[in-house]
Amino acid sequence: MLYSSDELRRTLQEYLAWWGLKRFTSDADYFAWQRQQLSLTELNQLNAQIERKRRGDPRDEIAFFDLTVQSTILPVLYSQRYEYYREIGSRVSSRMGEAKGILDFGCGVGILTTFYASQFPDKQFIGVDRSPASIAVARQKAEEQGLSNVRFECLDVETAPLLGSYDLIIATQALVQAEQDPGIPSQSWETFERACNADQQAAFEQRTGIGVRLDRLITRLNQDGRMIVFEKTRQLARRVPFQRALKGRGMQLIEAPELIRYRIVEEVVDDGPLYLLQKGGRALVNWNESPEPDEGLALDRVALQQKPGDPDVPLYENHAPSAQQAWEQLKDREIIKERTRQASDGRQLHVELGAAAGYVYLYCADSFDHRQLAIVQPSSAALLEAYYEEILREVG
Repeated sequence: MLYSSDELRRTLQEYLAWWGLKRFTSDADYFAWQRQQLSLTELNQLNAQIERKRRGDPRDEIAFFDLTVQSTILPVLYSQRYEYYREIGSRVSSRMGEAKGILDFGCGVGILTTFYASQFPDKQFIGVDRSPASIAVARQKAEEQGLSNVRFECLDVETAPLLGSYDLIIATQALVQAEQDPGIPSQSWETFERACNADQQAAFEQRTGIGVRLDRLITRLNQDGRMIVFEKTRQLARRVPFQRALKGRGMQLIEAPELIRYRIVEEVVDDGPLYLLQKGGRALVNWNESPEPDEGLALDRVALQQKPGDPDVPLYENHAPSAQQAWEQLKDREIIKERTRQASDGRQLHVELGAAAGYVYLYCADSFDHRQLAIVQPSSAALLEAYYEEILREVG
């Protein structure tokens, strides 16, 4: 079934409504609706289970998702991910290609899996998830829609064999389970480049769980089979080792990765990239380990001179990777004081207070790709000095 992009989104929105999901753009409106729909007991149960889930134990994660499938809780909680479903569902649907046998790994309650099956009746889908209650709901919803081309299995690929072979495997926010893992640091605070360190890579794959998951999934791909992958790996320190894990298992890019922006109610989320990959063959797109292009401000000294002299506002401020290029442009800089140290979280941090071209600047960089440059008039130097000391106190 072929749709234009707009038609596909409208169809998906109607489908989400069938599930009882609502789209909110205001936190106040969403939480008011949440209080109307859920009892105090249900809210307390959810909050307690969320706290347990944060410990990282897979049993707590399964228990959390088992709880969320209750008929009152499901539409409320999953409505927070309304735009995620809309953005990812439309992009995955448009990339199904000629695949006939399709696996949706980490399918949850099957919101998107059943949507795909309803739109492509000539394809066969299987959804797998390790939450028994989620799979039960997915089966029920597929039956309600009369879908005969989809089935669901409760399976943890880390402990049980995955059977069958597939032309396409979909894995969206299901491979990387350690969302707070910082990734792999660069070689120093001065560079964005990562060494090819096998031990670091193996440790990252073990911490995040992607190693065993990718191994189990890729072996079930047919020759020239494809994968659609979307994870919370936008930060370069996570993106690089994630890409290396894919490349190291013979997966090749067949289109440029797409960075995706969506909302969780009011919160803007920059996630991805979304990868379209093929097993083996020749890469059509090269892997890129550079920082993504940013809209950081170019350093214009003429513009600095023309800025109003508000003592509380920096003449120049840049928190993007391009802050490094701006700092390097300060060829005549004189360092007042600087510190380079290992932070308590393992990153290498450099903080530098200096003067250049009649101004005072503060530059901060670390090996997890954060960059910051601020420039002020000499009369505001005390503000930057206080900030310099504050940063050093925070890192311990």
